[in-house]
Amino acid sequence: MANRLRMETSPYLLQHAENPVDWYPWGDEALQKARLENKLILVSIGYSACHWCHVMEHESFEDEEVAAIMNEHFVCIKVDREERPDIDQIYILAVQLMTGQGGWPLNCICLPDQRPVYGGTYFRKNDWKNLLLQLADFWENKPEEAIGYAERLTQGIRQTEKLNLSEEELEYSVKDLEDIVRPWAKIFDLEEGGYRRAPKFPLPNNWAFMLRYSHFSGDETAKQASIQTLRKMAYGGIYDHIGGGFARYSVDGYWHVPHFEKMLYDNAQLVSLYSEAWQDQKDETWRRVVYETIGWVQREMMSGEGGFYSALDADSEGVEGKFYTFTKKELSSFLSEEELTAFCAWFQITDSGNWPEEHTNVLIRTSEAHYNIAADEIDAIRQKVFTYREGRVRPGLDNKILASWNGMMLKGLTDAYRAFNEPGFLELALKNAGFIQSHLLSSSGELKRVFKPLNSQGGLSESAFLDDYAFVCEAFIGLYEVTFDEKWLHEARKITDYVLQHFYDAGTGMLYFTSDNSKELIARKHEISDNVIPASNSVMALNLFRLGHYFQEEGYLEQSRVMLRNVFSEIKNYGSGYSNWAILLMYEIYGIFEIAITGPEAEQKRQELEKYFIPGKIILGGKQGSLPLLQDKWTDETKIYVCKNRTCRLPVREVADALKQIIDNQ
Repeated sequence: MANRLRMETSPYLLQHAENPVDWYPWGDEALQKARLENKLILVSIGYSACHWCHVMEHESFEDEEVAAIMNEHFVCIKVDREERPDIDQIYILAVQLMTGQGGWPLNCICLPDQRPVYGGTYFRKNDWKNLLLQLADFWENKPEEAIGYAERLTQGIRQTEKLNLSEEELEYSVKDLEDIVRPWAKIFDLEEGGYRRAPKFPLPNNWAFMLRYSHFSGDETAKQASIQTLRKMAYGGIYDHIGGGFARYSVDGYWHVPHFEKMLYDNAQLVSLYSEAWQDQKDETWRRVVYETIGWVQREMMSGEGGFYSALDADSEGVEGKFYTFTKKELSSFLSEEELTAFCAWFQITDSGNWPEEHTNVLIRTSEAHYNIAADEIDAIRQKVFTYREGRVRPGLDNKILASWNGMMLKGLTDAYRAFNEPGFLELALKNAGFIQSHLLSSSGELKRVFKPLNSQGGLSESAFLDDYAFVCEAFIGLYEVTFDEKWLHEARKITDYVLQHFYDAGTGMLYFTSDNSKELIARKHEISDNVIPASNSVMALNLFRLGHYFQEEGYLEQSRVMLRNVFSEIKNYGSGYSNWAILLMYEIYGIFEIAITGPEAEQKRQELEKYFIPGKIILGGKQGSLPLLQDKWTDETKIYVCKNRTCRLPVREVADALKQIIDNQ
């Protein structure tokens, strides 16, 4: 018998629609049932590409005996963390406060009023059964004790964010950046890239900061750490050398064996990072990664409407990584002996398997030359392997289309177009931007978070959260910079004004994660610290900073400064967890260049300028426009104006002369 999840659109919830557990989606029906029957709520949170979520479902949620316990004693609610990050945000914090760690599957037991009393991540079947029975007994026999614990825990959830709310203006200096980077650099893994720990996550924003910081400061360690990380990831098993795109992380300290799910948000950010690295250092590896990753996104992750899907599972045929790994014997069945020898040498393939636990091979390169094998020779063999792999059973696709992740991918495409001037990248970007405008964005600036194609029980669902607004706004700013079409800046401004009206917290000067139109949960949180995805507050602070310069809007600039001031002490304490904030701090310290290019050849000059790595800039212009900085700069000749601190140098006609002005004013 199907449960209530059968009517949902989330692929993760639909995966549980045939469970014997009487699952509810999060909503009034389940919450009211818990209150009326005075039952504990079991909130179980995950996402469709989560390997251990699948394992716990198979072991426990598909088991009739376990389901009977869950159904008798609890109101059981399934949540897709990607559709409802607001709920996930609260309960993962609760579990972290209780256990010191968090992850998915996330299982949290709550009072009938939603306040948590116990939680954890993956539980083995017998442990899960015993825990549920103990908690049911605890609630029946010691309800006052449970309520007291829930009150203390909920108070802890509400008080976790520590902000410096001083209204005093702060003076930032280069020394502040040095103080942030010095302890941060102590954990660099200069040999293997990333940090000296396992597992290794890409954390693109960390390395974007380091690339920019090394440009401003000349810090060679920061640059070396960034380049080595990019190289090791591009050569590692975390990268799909056959089809393009990155897995979520590597389970080891060598980028070798990944957790094989591919997430849109990782790949979007990595396209931006490798594109920026190309501007700094014309390494063909960076180009290959960008082109192949965008190729994968277009081929496998794009809907007919122009939206991008969320993820591919780690598993296929019930085995993690089966789609992506090969035995040497299997390769020998369709490659010639000469091709096999070359391919195995290039990708470190062995008879017994370079992933010995699974007796198979994860494709991985080293940074050395491989027996003088030509890259084009390997490319031809890779194509044969790709064709063979296409005949396999594919990993499951999570076909949710999320506003925030689409914003990230749109920005990735604009960054790739900046770096490589590839027309196809701009075409994809404009198609996706049109999709967001048509299907997710209203005329008032309000966004919807989730779009489902009509052929999959579709339509719109769930109001958007701050991350949706932040990343779509950031993408539209980027799209203006590669098209000089001011409608994208005006869309970004409209979104920003909506955010300031509906997400602003007057008590802190920060932005709530949920809108004032959202249904109330037990806490209304701010997303402050940067993680695998930059925090929505840090992205919006940077958006306000950029839009403040474009529109000469002091209110935006002041709001950005207030937000930075609130988290400044935390940046100094934990740089890698506040890397996007650190980028904003860097711009406040070093300043940014406002580069206006006007006239009939504005686009050609823009393309020429983008061949160079100039991280501290905004760029504007075209053949016409209404932005304040452009008002006195329209002539029949093409001119480049380099401005800083609202002062412009004399206009020049050639990019080389503009670059000299930039260097002289750094």
